[in-house]
Amino acid sequence: MKLLKLVPDNTNIQFLKLRVPFFVLSLVLIVGSWIAVAVNGLAFGVDFAGGQEVRMTFTQQTTAPIPSLREKIAGLGYGEPVVQEFGAPNQVSIRVKLPDGAEETPDAAKKIGERVIAAVRADHADVRVDGNDTVSGKVAGEFRNQAILALLAAMAAVSLYIWVRFEWQFGVGAMFALVHDVSITLGLFALTQWEFSLQIVAAILAIIGYSLNDTIVVYDRIRENLKKYRKMEMGALLDLSVNETLARTVMTSLTLFIALIPLLLFGPPSLFGMVAAITVGLFVGTYSSIYMAGPLLIWMGVTTNSFVPTETALDKQEKLAKGQG
Repeated sequence: MKLLKLVPDNTNIQFLKLRVPFFVLSLVLIVGSWIAVAVNGLAFGVDFAGGQEVRMTFTQQTTAPIPSLREKIAGLGYGEPVVQEFGAPNQVSIRVKLPDGAEETPDAAKKIGERVIAAVRADHADVRVDGNDTVSGKVAGEFRNQAILALLAAMAAVSLYIWVRFEWQFGVGAMFALVHDVSITLGLFALTQWEFSLQIVAAILAIIGYSLNDTIVVYDRIRENLKKYRKMEMGALLDLSVNETLARTVMTSLTLFIALIPLLLFGPPSLFGMVAAITVGLFVGTYSSIYMAGPLLIWMGVTTNSFVPTETALDKQEKLAKGQG
């Protein structure tokens, strides 16, 4: 039985012919995304904007009914709540946004918490209230800044890894591709004003991981071909490398896309933003690996004649491992 091949073995798409217009398009999208973030801002969720937090214990249940609680609290009109396990499986933390000015009025904020408590007790008489507190915007702002620093640190760390694993030009290309992917994702949330919460930060980290993985696969093949084809023109070598890894890219992207579509269409509203971010990142991550990470090597002066990949410590370990095998 013949195996299914989504990409024929002799595929020879000349991706790099359009590298200039696509690169200009990407620069426009990056600048436009940051303008959208500056003008519209991000619709920060309770995680990053503060709100009212109610902590509860379901004394006669082993686990808290989180899905039904999320649906119940969402109907109160305070936006999408954050409902998550807090300590034991039967303990939950419920956080809701506060209307403008409510944070400066403790009684108003506490009444919102009491309304949440009343809504839960209407269906669960066994619930015990462990806390009804206001999370200030200042604390949430510090949390937001820490999340941004975490994203920047992740991008810097993976670029440093590629720098060590390959050469500095590869590290610069990978960093630019990651900036491209993260910028477009942030721009999407600024334009749509979808809620930007801790889940979205997790989605962006997943995008960084996916984009990095795809970029490393392409870069590894480029490095192999740089050693193999010493007289080939650099643009043709990049096209060859991308085409040789295209089957793997298409299969990986298609598999992920098939898994994401049901969640995007039929998943709960609380997951929509995260799934949408990952779906967009799936496409921009693949695009940046081809049209950002590769062409930058040419513009940074990498050629098959002048660039000789050096043997890194990781290369030596791989050779040693193969020799021992």
